[in-house]
Amino acid sequence: MAKISEIINCITDVAPLQLQEDYDNSGLLVGDPDSEADSALIAFDITEETIDEAIERNCRLIISHHPIIFKGLKKLTGQTYIERIVAKAIRNDIALACMHTNLDNSNQGVSMVLAQQLGLENIKILDPMKDKLAQIVVFCPVEQAEAVRQAMCEAGAGHTGNYDHCAFQAGGKGSFRALEGSHPFVGEQNELHFENETRIETIVPTFMVGKVIAAMKRVHPYEEPAYNVYPVGNEYEKAGGGAFGKLGNPTDENEFLDIVRQKLGIPCLKHSRLTGRKIEKVAVCGGSGAFLISKAISCGADIYITSDIKYHDYFDADGKIILVDAGHYETEQFSKEIIKGLINEKFPKFATLISERTTNPVHYYVNQQNQ
Repeated sequence: MAKISEIINCITDVAPLQLQEDYDNSGLLVGDPDSEADSALIAFDITEETIDEAIERNCRLIISHHPIIFKGLKKLTGQTYIERIVAKAIRNDIALACMHTNLDNSNQGVSMVLAQQLGLENIKILDPMKDKLAQIVVFCPVEQAEAVRQAMCEAGAGHTGNYDHCAFQAGGKGSFRALEGSHPFVGEQNELHFENETRIETIVPTFMVGKVIAAMKRVHPYEEPAYNVYPVGNEYEKAGGGAFGKLGNPTDENEFLDIVRQKLGIPCLKHSRLTGRKIEKVAVCGGSGAFLISKAISCGADIYITSDIKYHDYFDADGKIILVDAGHYETEQFSKEIIKGLINEKFPKFATLISERTTNPVHYYVNQQNQ
């Protein structure tokens, strides 16, 4: 048994809710976070059949990729499928959670795993997020500076690319006067004091600022630590939309398209005109990724695999790239295994059951006589 909040935290530790897009509604949508469950049903979508499956398999928690509630519900009268699903979940004491664009934007999320499934190497985020970094500046006595720096970095600060514990330190002299009621670490009450101090600067994701400051305060010797938090305009390379990488060996266009079709289990692919060049650099985005076509082109990709590409979007290929619509469900289907893996990593004895219901609303007609 585990609290529902603990199970959800297994995922949000890697895919924080702060990474979700403004329009999204990820997280716990129905249920008490402090209630307990001994199993979870992992699904792509939550449908009425998904609720029935959870009841049949005695699961008190469903975690899906797509959220069942996008907009506010003003009534629960059963007039829509969303109302019926939410009401049935409440009646049967089943909690509903989703991990949508926060999982899409994670560097261990949907697009990164899709890239891995297609055999790409040296995978990076295609469109890193902005406004997700802050700089923390802390002042402390010289002798305690190393302990403070270490605590901040262990709490998540100081990550830049493939490096961690990144920080800058410089010496200086701080001043303060301890007033009545204070308990100064150095100096005396009502006397101006000057102390040799170290200035520590480091970068931290905005959603981890509170955690890093708390860690700093636990080891900082001052009763009132002096620190500042500044916004940073750098791109956050560990989160964002899509992914890109390279194939180990350049591959023929038709051969690679066939690899994509087989890996994703799809009978056919929609694509723009072939370019006649070998495929080496590949960009991907699980789900609706037409908004990243220009990014895929600018990164020099030979082919861009995503879904929900509109008719006029294909003209943007313009002989520079091959655009492939491989299906929304198909390009995001690995989200279920990602969620399951993150939970099992921290709670190996917690039962995670992959839904046996196929929720893909898109179907393909293939004339078997012409195969």
